[in-house]
Amino acid sequence: MVVPSRTKLANAIRALSMDAIEKSKSGHPGAPLGMADIAEVVWNDFLNHNPDNPNWLNRDRFVLSNGHSSMLLYSLLHLSGYDLSIDDIKAFRQLHSKTAGHPEYSLTPGVETTTGPLGQGIGNGVGMALSEKILADTFNKGDLKIIDHFTYVFLGDGCLMEGVAQEACSLAGTLGLGKLIACWDDNNISIDGEVGGWFTEDIPARFEACGWHVVRDVDGHNPGSVRVAMALAQAQTAKPSLICCRTIIGFGAPNKQGTSSCHGSPFGSDEIAAARKQLNWPHEPFFIPEDVYQGWDAREKGAELEEKWNLLFAEYCDKYPEQGAELKRRVNGDLPDNFGDVASGFISGLEDEGKDLATRKASQMALEKYASMLPEMLGGSADLTGSNLTNWSGTVNIEPGKSFTGNYIRYGVREFGMTAMMNGMALHGGFIPYSGTFLVFSDYARNGIRMASLMKQRLIFVLTHDSIGVGEDGPTHQPVEHVASLRLIPGVSLWRPADTVETAVAWQQAIERRDGPTCLILSRQTLPHHRKTPEQVANISRGGYVLASGGENPQAIIIGTGSEVGLAMKAAALLEEKGHGIRVVSMPSLDLFEAQEQSYRDEVLPPAVTARVVVEAGRSSGWYKYAGSNGRVIGMDSFGESAPGEILFEFFGFTADKVADVVLEVI
Repeated sequence: MVVPSRTKLANAIRALSMDAIEKSKSGHPGAPLGMADIAEVVWNDFLNHNPDNPNWLNRDRFVLSNGHSSMLLYSLLHLSGYDLSIDDIKAFRQLHSKTAGHPEYSLTPGVETTTGPLGQGIGNGVGMALSEKILADTFNKGDLKIIDHFTYVFLGDGCLMEGVAQEACSLAGTLGLGKLIACWDDNNISIDGEVGGWFTEDIPARFEACGWHVVRDVDGHNPGSVRVAMALAQAQTAKPSLICCRTIIGFGAPNKQGTSSCHGSPFGSDEIAAARKQLNWPHEPFFIPEDVYQGWDAREKGAELEEKWNLLFAEYCDKYPEQGAELKRRVNGDLPDNFGDVASGFISGLEDEGKDLATRKASQMALEKYASMLPEMLGGSADLTGSNLTNWSGTVNIEPGKSFTGNYIRYGVREFGMTAMMNGMALHGGFIPYSGTFLVFSDYARNGIRMASLMKQRLIFVLTHDSIGVGEDGPTHQPVEHVASLRLIPGVSLWRPADTVETAVAWQQAIERRDGPTCLILSRQTLPHHRKTPEQVANISRGGYVLASGGENPQAIIIGTGSEVGLAMKAAALLEEKGHGIRVVSMPSLDLFEAQEQSYRDEVLPPAVTARVVVEAGRSSGWYKYAGSNGRVIGMDSFGESAPGEILFEFFGFTADKVADVVLEVI
């Protein structure tokens, strides 16, 4: 059989993309048609992958950062042999289909990450490339290069306008990630039209200034030019590469190509007919000739690549059995068998010790214990290591140009880029990424945290300086709405621990959790240790528990989190001196408490006790579910002030006397 021309193979992408978008009456045809020639070269000549095993460890990673062009990726996956049928293509953007409006990780075989929010995909790609580099330097032995793959990213003008892309790409250049190759779809068009009115910087010069290898002025519709550029990029091992591909958006649609009108709307039947004629594609919608399918089919080649690697890995495991087993464990996301027992012993020891500490310091103690068991813990901070205390005695910095066998990344002041990279690390496999910044700056990272939750990735965010207790830095640095805001993201587990023991439990839960991210909200100021029975310690992991019973029939309940648990305990003691039985409930994790059975929740918060006061130095609105119509919430519903923390707590009513007075009012 005559092998189809590259143009014919690329036109199959264009036809499928037009047809699927037209059938759904929704989608973005411009980029799939414009990037089809680039994609054909990358996927057929350079990408090492196995459609029959999308999770093969040593596969190249492909990230579509401009995720609105999802039909480009779905066409590639279908044509090359992944488990994505023509019926799946026909169901584009329909309920419960494998072909969502934007690519979604775990929904579609072969999709490496969820993309759509522009700029984050290239950030994910930087994280994946860094993961490859660290694992390669850690596990490879001489000629036994068991970790040896590229990360390819497609991105557009919109990705490069988003600040997160610059954050991540700047760091990628500093780190010298030579196996990261990005193809820029330079088509001069975004939704509002030609970008000359708002996007005029010299992108090649920008990337060169960031330490990238740049291949300029590549004709994105000339497969030979693309192939030469890709070969140059692969040969440059000391720097990441940007290939600047000049393309025509909507290439092949004669009346719409080159204009913003083809960016985000179906072409319509007349324009599709005209495009079919111009592209010399005389076939019915969704029909792909057999020779085109055969020209695209990557299954045989992929199986050979994986089998060759399997033999290499078997040889590696024979020579280095401990390292081979360790790599398997880490890639599978499993913890050591004794992790739970060690954690339990550590937590019991902290309870016996009973130290008063800031929870950020307690967090560092937990890291010291847990990270020493888990080499997959890959930490970092957004230039706040000494404040977040995200380092520990075994911290070894990643050193660009020297060694990548460390476990700590100095991200610089790049909260959003840091989070996007962490998502890429988690998706790549082999790591549990954690990072630190001030809670108030979680706003910069929020959409990355949201994406981690959407993809159910195990990330851990250490967010310190948790309230007006920050003090003199003033309202710009005092978080008020941030805890409530993070609690609103579906799938995020949030902990605001009250002491060393609750902090250690929070870290254990975050590490053991495999289906989403965890935010640890930690204090700068010292907090008192609260004595607990073994049963109370065990109940911490349920998100909320009775810390002080208040007798068999308490008159009121005070619910607190973090630093305010100490206030609750002091207020309860004041009221007990006056003959009132007051229950204190510590609620470090609302999401875990709400996941408990109703009987346990009623045991902790008896429905008959309607006199309730919630105290938390953050927005009050989310707490009325627990305070009830007869209760009160002592919270922060304004911004803070600049003054010492203890002065601010008194000024805003966070004192034991104030809490006690409010409890008496609700009684």
